[in-house]
Amino acid sequence: MADMPRPRPKHRHRDVSRHGQVRWYVHVPGRQRVRMQAEYGSEDFQAEYEAAIADEKPQPRPKAGGGTLAWLVARYKESTAWRALSLATQRQRDNIYNHVLESDGDQPFAGFQRKHILAGRERRAETPHQANNFLKSMRAVWDWAVDAEVAKTNPAKDVPLLNPKSDGYHTWTQEEVERVEARWQVGTRERLALDILLYTGLRRGDAVRLGRQHVRNGWFRITPEKNGVWVEAPLLKILAASIAATPTGDLTFIVGERGGARVKAGFGTWFRLACIEAGVPGRAHGLRKAGATLAAERGASEDQLMAIFGWDDPNMARVYTKKARRKVMAGAAMSGLDRSKS
Repeated sequence: MADMPRPRPKHRHRDVSRHGQVRWYVHVPGRQRVRMQAEYGSEDFQAEYEAAIADEKPQPRPKAGGGTLAWLVARYKESTAWRALSLATQRQRDNIYNHVLESDGDQPFAGFQRKHILAGRERRAETPHQANNFLKSMRAVWDWAVDAEVAKTNPAKDVPLLNPKSDGYHTWTQEEVERVEARWQVGTRERLALDILLYTGLRRGDAVRLGRQHVRNGWFRITPEKNGVWVEAPLLKILAASIAATPTGDLTFIVGERGGARVKAGFGTWFRLACIEAGVPGRAHGLRKAGATLAAERGASEDQLMAIFGWDDPNMARVYTKKARRKVMAGAAMSGLDRSKS
């Protein structure tokens, strides 16, 4: 007997704003509905949900006193610099600030020195990407403070980023893509997810938002949630065929078993399990890297890569074009060592 689908936790409701933002609420009959603030699927989200069901109100953080780090962060989050960030970046930095403020929120921000920021980076050094996100978040607060003449110097300015030993997410190989294609045939939701990620280059948070409203005259156009740099590219025939063969939703191509849109966090877990079943180590973001690698190896310029993948920093594109040039040069040089051709 097939496993019965797990019921959604009681009184939890989801809606999507006209801007594509997913919002979760708890609505117990007879009470005012409560909007969840934490990221869906996180421990904070579960804690908020349980508190709302129990009709408990989270204990408010003491009001930030003037001159404290908590006060500084609160002022920064009222600024145009903060509002200019994408929602994804705001959520990421919010989590970082909340952790920092739990221990140091009541400390005078004027007392923070380079050594304190460096110590915070070192405490996170075992996870270099998290350490660098912490450092970028601290730089942003004090950059704004210096510009607003609230602080005289930025203690995070000269603290260098860590250089991760790995390239992060595993970049898919062609053989791995073929194994997933063999396991998940065209017409399955898993195959459609693979095709959308591979043939659009979108991040998973944007891939789950992609729908018919983004497609016109054979092109798709979408504004990524991370940086707002819109992406416009042809909808390849292989992807169009996959979409046509698969059950989709009214506003999103990627849907769950019941036809509802998937959310970013849940989609990542679901796609990871599909990859494991196919026997590959790859994850959603690794397909984006594979697409960038393939495009660069086939001659895409840095400007073209920036247009395809929605990057606003040419250094990101340069990573892939540099690797592609090295591969071409290595191939040419090794052919010169082949004595069988002499």
